[in-house]
Amino acid sequence: MASFCLLRSCYVVRQDSHGLSAMLRRRYSLNISAELLRTESFIGGKWVSTPSTFPVLDPATGKKIANVSDCGPHEARDAVSAAYKAFYSWKEQTAKERSVLLRKWFDLLIQHKDDLAKLITAECGKPMKESLGEIAYSASFLEWFSEEAPRVYGDVVPTNTKDRRIILLKQPVGVASIITPWNFPSAMITRKVAAALAAGCTVVVKPAEDTPLSALALAELSAQAGIPAGVFNVVPCSRESTPAVGEILCTDPMVGKVSFTGSTATGKILLKHAAGTVKRVSMELGGHAPFIVFDSADIDKAVAGAMASKFRNSGQTCVCSNRFLVQSGIHDQFVEKLGKAMDTELHLGHGSDPTTTQGPLINVRAAEKVEHQITDAVSQGATVLRGGKRLEGSFMQPTLLANVTTNMLCTREETFGPLLPVIKFNTEEEALLMANASNVGLAGYFYSKDIDQIWRVAEQLEVGMVGVNEGLISTSVATFGGVKQSGLGREGSKYGIDEYLEIKYMCFGGLTS
Repeated sequence: MASFCLLRSCYVVRQDSHGLSAMLRRRYSLNISAELLRTESFIGGKWVSTPSTFPVLDPATGKKIANVSDCGPHEARDAVSAAYKAFYSWKEQTAKERSVLLRKWFDLLIQHKDDLAKLITAECGKPMKESLGEIAYSASFLEWFSEEAPRVYGDVVPTNTKDRRIILLKQPVGVASIITPWNFPSAMITRKVAAALAAGCTVVVKPAEDTPLSALALAELSAQAGIPAGVFNVVPCSRESTPAVGEILCTDPMVGKVSFTGSTATGKILLKHAAGTVKRVSMELGGHAPFIVFDSADIDKAVAGAMASKFRNSGQTCVCSNRFLVQSGIHDQFVEKLGKAMDTELHLGHGSDPTTTQGPLINVRAAEKVEHQITDAVSQGATVLRGGKRLEGSFMQPTLLANVTTNMLCTREETFGPLLPVIKFNTEEEALLMANASNVGLAGYFYSKDIDQIWRVAEQLEVGMVGVNEGLISTSVATFGGVKQSGLGREGSKYGIDEYLEIKYMCFGGLTS
């Protein structure tokens, strides 16, 4: 098989003044299968170039990986038209036929998992172990919804008259616009697309401008799986072109559904666009997850959960814990053990280095945001117990803060980086007030061995997902979604397919006994 060798000059994170992020100078190369390194848009089953391109950069080095087609309104409309045309044949395929194709797509992801993981590490920066985990997670949605496709059941409803029969049918909504973020460039696509295709919808995917290569690799494998032309389309575009393309995908009359994962601010803009033609929408928006440790908790398990929840993908997930609330009775012991765990388990570096557990942030702007939150917290009295420094490029030291208060910026807005602020509390009521004092509610976590307390807190946390004595909760078999301004709808689980279905009521009258 032909391969594309992505050679780069030396990657290095230079040693800071305390020697906490020292890295050896090394040369890295990534061998990626040529068939999976696609750089053109995928419209109507064809690879389509555009007059202009935009660069995709390695966030660890800032060096260019590839130039990718920069789609605009013209390509977006073409993709919607292709999806609309394909919809009328795709929805007529039996659920079993769609299921078989989704399963073939799943098999191809597993077959090419190493190359797909390398692409994620190259454009997103996460360590290879995490990238391989994402591919498994991404593939799991194709497998799950391939099995759900034949289980889209309607209802026969008992009537109150003898001459009628009532049937409720479930039918696909039509073309779905899928707009996805950079932090899970494969899984955020399949979580939406697998449900849509299983329901009988067709899709147009607009991947994040930072990470389009994973989306285009998925397109290549969809074609190899035999998914018909026009059913799965991908329109990558630059940051400059995104507003115009996004508007087309949310306003075109041929689009029946919009599904978006990203910031709450952007979600509100897309909701306004979609409102003009009253489209169905799913929104998985920002989070600000609390992580509560009660006095009764198993401290070692709580530390392990905190490490997993906070530092996965260098803190760049929407369900990452953002505010750590620790009860006064075990506060000092928890913070001490957490600091030691950070010292031994976190290793900065390029994602392709097998020793790396913490890669770069996605870009310099992301690092600047974390740096600003640390500066703000310290200016108001917070103590830096670990890290605290901005390093080369978009690298940030994993940072542990104590003496944090709710007035500090890091407790009032989502961080999306490796910053762990600890707030001491005294009572359960106090912790719940702080945890729920947010206009978003995606995920929340807490550790306790008190059964009564577990039920009370789980029911009172104002979030869509709760981890009880568990820091990693995402799975294809359970619902994913939030409350408040964290979004609308649910993804994954048996309920995820409902987001792409309409219920039609059929009254069959004039019957005789």
